[in-house]
Amino acid sequence: MMRKKILKWTRLALLIYALLGILIYYLQDYIFFQALPVSRSHKYNFNIPYREVNIPYTETENLNIIQFQSAKPVKGVVLYFHGNRKNISWYARFAPMFTKHGYEVWMPDYPGYGKSTGKITEEKLYTYSLQLYKLAARKFQADSIIVFGKSMGSGLATYLASNVHCKRVILETPYYSLSSVAQHFFPIYPMELMTKVKIPSWEYLKHVSEPVTILQGTGDMIVPLSNALKLKPFLKKTDEFITIEGGSHNDLRDYPLFTQKVDSLLKL
Repeated sequence: MMRKKILKWTRLALLIYALLGILIYYLQDYIFFQALPVSRSHKYNFNIPYREVNIPYTETENLNIIQFQSAKPVKGVVLYFHGNRKNISWYARFAPMFTKHGYEVWMPDYPGYGKSTGKITEEKLYTYSLQLYKLAARKFQADSIIVFGKSMGSGLATYLASNVHCKRVILETPYYSLSSVAQHFFPIYPMELMTKVKIPSWEYLKHVSEPVTILQGTGDMIVPLSNALKLKPFLKKTDEFITIEGGSHNDLRDYPLFTQKVDSLLKL
């Protein structure tokens, strides 16, 4: 009798495990990419001057880029790859951190975010990052281009920097790989196999020749410090890994150490 009960509960547990795994697999785009699309006619209302650029990728897919302008003499551009939430309008508040130093800030929206259309794939994210760089290279020399990645965007920034030349790379709350972050949230599933978009930042970081600065909070509940620390073995001796005590995933800008460090890098 006891054996039958054990078998019954084991089968039920396995069924639940399998059903939840299937659910996670098919809903992962909604879980990991919290996009907020807007219509092509939508008018952004930013507090700083900007230009809007739309690049047709295919007949039905569009890459939307907002180019925030600086009131000071322009000395370069920051290619800013944002996180996985909403769209550019959520991250526009960070642009003045760079424009006050004379940098333009070019932010692309990922497929399905804002006015960018199409379906997210890892290859398309890489292609869009390269397209942004090509556009910037028409106006700026490589030594005037800073590549900045926040959260999910840090993996794209690392990929781009491993394939092109730039002045430096700044990564805010980066991850070892996107699949490893998924593993943190779903530890009982083989997320390396289940995750469609993996973005192995560690692999690309090995091939970045420019200076790299990583800024990570100790209280980050989205990308744990332990995950980001796995990137340290792939940094060059001259690179930096700066730990911000008490900082979480979305509030590093509130810490003087973060702003002082970014300001110092932008003054170089």
